[in-house]
Amino acid sequence: MRGYSIFSLARNALSGHRNWPAAWRSPEPQPAYDVVIVGGGGHGLATAYYLARQFGITKVAVLEKGWLGGGNTARNTTIIRSNYLMDESAALYDHAVTLWEGLSQELNFNVMFSPRGLLHLAHHVHDLQEIGRRGHANWLNGVDAEFLEPVQVKAMVPAIELNGRYPVLGALLQRRGGIARHDAVAWGYARAADALGVDIVQNCEVTGFTIANGAVRGLETTRGAIACRRVGLVAAGHSSVLAGLAGFRLPLESTPLQALVSEPIKPVLDVVIMSNTAHVYVSQSDKGELVVGAGSDLHNSYSQRGAYSIIEHTVEPLLALFPSFSRLRLMRHWAGIVDVTQDRSPIIGKTPVDGLFINCGWGTGGFKATPGSGHLFAATLARGEPHPIVAPFGLERFVSGALIDEAAAAAVAH
Repeated sequence: MRGYSIFSLARNALSGHRNWPAAWRSPEPQPAYDVVIVGGGGHGLATAYYLARQFGITKVAVLEKGWLGGGNTARNTTIIRSNYLMDESAALYDHAVTLWEGLSQELNFNVMFSPRGLLHLAHHVHDLQEIGRRGHANWLNGVDAEFLEPVQVKAMVPAIELNGRYPVLGALLQRRGGIARHDAVAWGYARAADALGVDIVQNCEVTGFTIANGAVRGLETTRGAIACRRVGLVAAGHSSVLAGLAGFRLPLESTPLQALVSEPIKPVLDVVIMSNTAHVYVSQSDKGELVVGAGSDLHNSYSQRGAYSIIEHTVEPLLALFPSFSRLRLMRHWAGIVDVTQDRSPIIGKTPVDGLFINCGWGTGGFKATPGSGHLFAATLARGEPHPIVAPFGLERFVSGALIDEAAAAAVAH
């Protein structure tokens, strides 16, 4: 892999940037692989990269039915944090944050990780109790957390309205939280995985599985059959569709999750704001746009569009907290397809089919987990057994009742 540097930038500037090599290949699928990853989003690409980089498994294919990173990876609000309530969640998401902190150097690709800090607002007594409980749980798990008084919130965020419809009584701050550039994450992992020999095959939809004696033996795709004895399903909102093709069901619901951006403005918000009660979260991108989201649509759908009422529901509390934003215009909005479990925690591990592993159920929290999810799922695929950090997130918890309930603690949509 040719490294990016100030020298390569200067060298290519002389040719008007017309001679940059392709960041990754576009190969035809081979007849057989050691491991096939279904899903070319951030989690799938990260899994392939760590399989090759850390475990030496390079005969790997990533199959994407559309274009690379065209699903939820490019359709989210890029928030990164690890201040979850449950011990299992804290370990999983903080592992991801630790990887985020060195990811640009690891991939030799600027993913634009910005640890600008993240504030969870409290608007009433119950909110104060919730952030108090979660903040102390974070401390016990080694996750950074600070409690702020309203005057400290105002000092960090001068534009906020402390005494409006949603009075701000305090906040929980995670300074290591922040944002990253979603496209750059997909591109960085794709480039690095390709350099290690991974085949990234776009426009290749999986249409079925070859299963013999309860074990996977290959896949049927729109570009031909592929033999393989170990498969990782990382398809977000379409995971239940693929599980159906393999003959089992998942405890998932798929719904659209919308987000929107304003026209760009000068820097006004240098921290991520989240509010469970007001039901909105907002940050400002490096281009100056306000990136805004809230909860998922109330209906099940595989469409990457959502109901207009959700936009109204998102903008109303935003303007209550930041009245000055009322002068901004909406530039664009979009939706991803989120896969939500009963306990609002992911599913990672084995399935009823031998050799077929799954990584899904991230709901609205998938982007922040990207490097940790890929790293731990790669370890699971390489060893054939769940990595200890993800072991509690297996399908069997829905039978045993050992759920990891993050429905209230995760804030906003999940």
